[in-house]
Amino acid sequence: MNKVFPDATSALDGLLFDGMTLMAGGFGLCGVPEHLTVALKASGVKGLTVISNNAGVDGDGLGILLETRQIAKMISSYVGENKLFEKQYLDGDLELEFNPQGTLAERIRAGGAGIPAFFAKAGVGTLIAEGKEVRNFNGQDYVMETWLKSDVSLVKAWKGDTEGNLIFRKTARNFNAPMATAGKVTVAEVEELVEPGVLDPDQIHCPGIFVQRIIGGGAYRKVIEKRTNRPRL
Repeated sequence: MNKVFPDATSALDGLLFDGMTLMAGGFGLCGVPEHLTVALKASGVKGLTVISNNAGVDGDGLGILLETRQIAKMISSYVGENKLFEKQYLDGDLELEFNPQGTLAERIRAGGAGIPAFFAKAGVGTLIAEGKEVRNFNGQDYVMETWLKSDVSLVKAWKGDTEGNLIFRKTARNFNAPMATAGKVTVAEVEELVEPGVLDPDQIHCPGIFVQRIIGGGAYRKVIEKRTNRPRL
């Protein structure tokens, strides 16, 4: 099975449909599948439920999908960098399912591991727990959280081989690896695409069994999410 596609558009061909659930790796603008996100925007698919730590920033990352109103719902843990996100949410045009960050990570991991639900301490007694089962263990209340899975997961890695084995670099490891396990189909883009056997097996973070399609992304922009400068003394 040839997993390598020539570009992001062809890698998404036949996978997208209106109303689908999508996972997108990244933390802020670090480890974001930017070429696949641009191709997703160009496809015109709409009504998306997107599972991602956040929605990028205005004009970058998943923020470009907010501009075209292709996202109907976000399942996230941090949404503080998008004025457009804020406006669409307050106007009732964008639904938000908010999660503590660790809970979001574990829900994604559970989806990949085939664990339909688990109990967590975070969120007990808050809006997060509303409508969910709360159970007492050893004198402490815990709220039941359910797994997250996707129709398609989009991830970005530092290096990958043509069999889909992936290595993530530093902060870009974030949500990418668990999301690759939780998608019915996972599409990866990598900074460097190599032949099988080149990657050290002990360094692989995501085995190729979880990746169905892969592209070499080429040059990447190193975007800084928020730059703060202080005057020179």
